[in-house]
Amino acid sequence: MAHPRLTPRVQRRAALAASGWVALAATALPGGSPARWIPVLAFVVLAPGLALLLPQPLGLRPGARLEALALAAPVSLSVATLVATTLFLTKAFSLTLFVVVLALFVSVVAILPGVPLPAATRGAVERDGARPSRTRTPRFRVPPFRKRGAGGGG
Repeated sequence: MAHPRLTPRVQRRAALAASGWVALAATALPGGSPARWIPVLAFVVLAPGLALLLPQPLGLRPGARLEALALAAPVSLSVATLVATTLFLTKAFSLTLFVVVLALFVSVVAILPGVPLPAATRGAVERDGARPSRTRTPRFRVPPFRKRGAGGGG
């Protein structure tokens, strides 16, 4: 019986979901060890945002990939802030619980389709040979700047 091959998209989603559990396993290492804080930091800073933004149904254009990567960190930090604040307000915060909640979030969200990105559909970066859009005449005219005199006054 032949085993079904996993597509690269499914592999990326599985790796993203597994990254949270790897970060959770890293929390068992000694306190100041780089083997502990590097995976946890990378997971908290990138994984929730990538899980929300990257599983796009039709893939991303090159410019939109950069947009998604640049947007992943702020989105991840926003999700992490919401989780940490909730845990603090319920007086249940611990690093382990924080990473568990984020790992569960990333595992569930990696299964779902990504949040649509405007640049992915509109084409923020035009393909070679694409027609430029028509330019519209401005509704108002901006006056040109005047050069200052030698004395520096207005």
